[in-house]
Amino acid sequence: MVTRPRPPAAAPVAVPWPADVRLMNAVAAAIAAISVLVLIAAGVRAATRAPWFSIRAIQLDGELARTSVPTVRANALPRLSGNFFSLDLQRARAAFESVPWVRAAVVRRIWPNRLAVGLEEHRPVALWQGEDDAVQLVNSFGEVFDANIGDVEDDALPIFRGPSERAAAMWSLYRRLATVLAEHDLAPHRLTLSTRGSWQVETDAGQVLELGRGDEDEVFARTERFVRTVGSLTERYRKPLLSVDLRHANGYALRLQGVTTLAASAAGTAGGPAKRTH
Repeated sequence: MVTRPRPPAAAPVAVPWPADVRLMNAVAAAIAAISVLVLIAAGVRAATRAPWFSIRAIQLDGELARTSVPTVRANALPRLSGNFFSLDLQRARAAFESVPWVRAAVVRRIWPNRLAVGLEEHRPVALWQGEDDAVQLVNSFGEVFDANIGDVEDDALPIFRGPSERAAAMWSLYRRLATVLAEHDLAPHRLTLSTRGSWQVETDAGQVLELGRGDEDEVFARTERFVRTVGSLTERYRKPLLSVDLRHANGYALRLQGVTTLAASAAGTAGGPAKRTH
């Protein structure tokens, strides 16, 4: 018996789904995907609102001399809202920087329910007397800020008076002047910058130094020349210094206690100027 080979079966022909069926399948898949995403989002939202993510502790870092935990609690905590996930770090930073004596704050999260806050305090270097005689403070960056003046009553801070935008320049010049004037026991107590740009120093002992106009380097150079030469005059007369005027082009004028000029004697006054050229 002879068996004949069967002819190969015809390959199945794919019949495309009708357009409406394909559309329904696509819509069903999209709805299923959206439903899954909604469920995931709802789960995440519920998890982030769980009570164990509420901020439970705040760690304060930094060299804090005038800022206490009760002060931070009273001023910053009422302004914080949200939990570990929802807390706005920029608003939190602003809340901590609103605390008296705090100059800057850095806030970061610590999993799962804590905050670490680095605080930088103002370091007061001078009292600031505004045009309305309101008293503020100047920090080591030359910034004017508000704080309780009673906290620095025992610090013997110098007094600055001038345009508030020049506070940094005044602090810079003050440091340089204090160094050279200390050589002659002329510790500056008050530094004034007039609206016309003229500088004046009043010392702890009450002497007045008129430094004239100019930028920091020009004023310092005049003061340095005065310091280099005033020793010979005070040694000669051996009288206390009352005032100095450095606004002269070729020298300066001194007033020494008990030293009078001919014109001052004729007028019946004491303490006339002794002029020194350089």
